[in-house]
Amino acid sequence: MVRMKKSTLILAGSLCLAPAAAFAHPHIFVEARLEVAASPDGTIKELRNVWRFDEVFSSSVLMDFDKNTNLKLDPDELKEVGKTVRDSLVDYDYYVNMSVNGKVIKVNKPDVINVDYKDGQLLMFFAVKPAETMSMKGNRLSFGIYDPTLYTSIDFPTDGDLVTIGDAFKGCTQKVVRPDPDQVIAENKTSLTDAFFNDPTGTTMSKLFATRIDLQC
Repeated sequence: MVRMKKSTLILAGSLCLAPAAAFAHPHIFVEARLEVAASPDGTIKELRNVWRFDEVFSSSVLMDFDKNTNLKLDPDELKEVGKTVRDSLVDYDYYVNMSVNGKVIKVNKPDVINVDYKDGQLLMFFAVKPAETMSMKGNRLSFGIYDPTLYTSIDFPTDGDLVTIGDAFKGCTQKVVRPDPDQVIAENKTSLTDAFFNDPTGTTMSKLFATRIDLQC
């Protein structure tokens, strides 16, 4: 694998690291907000993301992208960070995990990833659209954000950080699910062990641990 800038490596290249290292210990910590927006016709319009990175990782991005060494990220440098992440995470659906009746739905590449740097922390704002129509009526839908290698720990501080937007959701029941890690491990011990040792590129089994919002419409 060709080594890119350190921040790019952490955000994308690290997804190719041996799962033993990534699975055991997250290296990046993100506080997230997810807004699931519906269109008036009863389909999912887009998923709006806000990510706030931990100060250690944020400082490494500052060092990598502060080209004029003025100890801050200027507008053109912030734009470059966003472009790097947009290009790097496309193969991982930007950590989006969503499904209709259990069928996984991919996402399209976002038009832009907006980036800011405030109080020593990197922030990213972006929206992704489903790659195919997601009809809500009569269906069971699930939405979450997770890194399949667990190299990045993505946390929603409160249930209010996973929300739905749009009148089409009025006919749906919804709940935020926060899986208990010990229970997940106990219920999936064999499959987790097999995935851990047999897939050198990482495993989607980590979605079992991911906080998500489930809907029945």
